[in-house]
Amino acid sequence: MLILLQVWMDLKIPEYMGDITDQIILNHTDVVMQKGTEMLILAFASLIVSFIAGFVLANLSALAGRNMRLMEFDAVQSLSVDDINRFTAASLITRSTNDVTQVQNFIARGLQAVIKAPIIAVWGLLKISSSSIEWTLVTAAGMAVLLFMMMGTLHFAGIRYRRVQWFTDVVNRNTRENLDGIRVIRAYNAEAHQEERFDGSSKDLLNNNISAIKIMAPSYPLAQAMTNFVTVGIYWIGAGIIMGIAGQEARFLKYSDMIVFTSYATMVLTSVLLMFGVMRMLPRARVSYARIREVIETVPSISDGTVTEGREKGTVEFRDVSFSYPGSGRKVLEDISFRVESGSTVAIIGSTGSGKTTLVDLMLRFHDPDTGSVLVDGVDVKDFVQESLHNRIGYVPQNAIIFSGTVEMNVNYGYGSEDRTTENVRRALAIAQAEDFVAALPEKEQSHISQKGKNISGGQKQRIAIARAVCREPEIYLLDDSFSALDYKTDKALREALRRETQGSTVIIVAQRIGTIRDADEILVLDEGRIVGRGRHRELMQTCQIYRDIARSQLTEEELL
Repeated sequence: MLILLQVWMDLKIPEYMGDITDQIILNHTDVVMQKGTEMLILAFASLIVSFIAGFVLANLSALAGRNMRLMEFDAVQSLSVDDINRFTAASLITRSTNDVTQVQNFIARGLQAVIKAPIIAVWGLLKISSSSIEWTLVTAAGMAVLLFMMMGTLHFAGIRYRRVQWFTDVVNRNTRENLDGIRVIRAYNAEAHQEERFDGSSKDLLNNNISAIKIMAPSYPLAQAMTNFVTVGIYWIGAGIIMGIAGQEARFLKYSDMIVFTSYATMVLTSVLLMFGVMRMLPRARVSYARIREVIETVPSISDGTVTEGREKGTVEFRDVSFSYPGSGRKVLEDISFRVESGSTVAIIGSTGSGKTTLVDLMLRFHDPDTGSVLVDGVDVKDFVQESLHNRIGYVPQNAIIFSGTVEMNVNYGYGSEDRTTENVRRALAIAQAEDFVAALPEKEQSHISQKGKNISGGQKQRIAIARAVCREPEIYLLDDSFSALDYKTDKALREALRRETQGSTVIIVAQRIGTIRDADEILVLDEGRIVGRGRHRELMQTCQIYRDIARSQLTEEELL
């Protein structure tokens, strides 16, 4: 409404200019002063309305940016691991930051012109057409040429800006890899190599930006030139009509009419020029908006089930499960079948790449198997509401994930955290053998941990991650090589504390150390995606060569028994 009011005020000004011109010719000074004052008030009011509209749009753009980021974040939260890998983390970050900023800037700086310019153009043409068909044709022709130029520029610039945003993803990915791997880069003196990689992607981004600018740059000067040509044409035709030249029969037309309608024509063409200014922003904003929508509208490859309650409690079962990662063509797991009874402890061991972590991922339904079924509490995980499935499980990943925040926030994390107290956190830290090092921190449980736990050791991160699972008191513990960074003394103490804590809970341990799993109720031995052995430690020492080789590489002859 504010923009419509501003347009109405702007279109009234040429009428005042015509009236003032007539009164000057008639030497009516008082009327000139009155009309001039009214015109100035109208112009000032239009300026005030424009400021208010700009303020409203600035707030609207900020709100739109916030909503887009929230919608995109929510969409990413529902995507599967495979969906996220397909987009890549760097691209998702770019879409949530740079792309949202592009759209936000367009709303703040361009939306007013998008609404205002077409109204002025149509209204101005209607005003002109009521006076002279010649002026209408000249103005319409100039407007058509400008629109044709604008659409061509928009098309070709859009192609370039799609590549600009893609290379922005590449630059962000290279930056992220460089920061994550800075220790390795420095240890291997690979700074020059990384700079070369980054320079290559930066040059690609620069070249595509320059190409887009080359397309956009000539458009505005050409549009201004066209506006000047049309203005000259209007004056030439007006002079011809007034003077009765160019073979035309003289007809009544006041000089004030030519001033009024020249102003209207200028406003029409200026509105198109205004659109040209917006078009310099639109290609990139349109590409960014499409990239944001792509994330928001992506249907997760793993859909939610409807079941919230299990038929059993604490059981896990694999039935003839085979799995391969998308695009790999190689089976990571093949014909896997086993059952874990409630309250038992089952360990999984095998060489690197044998599929141990993939088994855990399938239990959490981070992926769906190609064939077969994975059951938790007697229900196929595909049928579970994912929130309900995950609430049953205390998961500790292979690489401990630590969030920026306090120790307590990292331990008392996720669903149900509001019901747990500081005492619950301290108890979990004690079981995870993290009590002593947390007590030594300046603010104990309230001490701040940096992003990814950069200010604590690997073993300390693992213990906090284990405490997080313990604090949840789940039915099922999934511990994916969660003791690898611990010394043997801490490992032993933690396992003993966990054994006491998890009485009645199901525990599935993935490990490389025989000492970590030798007391398990059952040990599964994986090799190249197949189960090649199962049983207790002593049994496997007799029946499974692969297990025997692993054990002998780690234990003395006395420890083997």
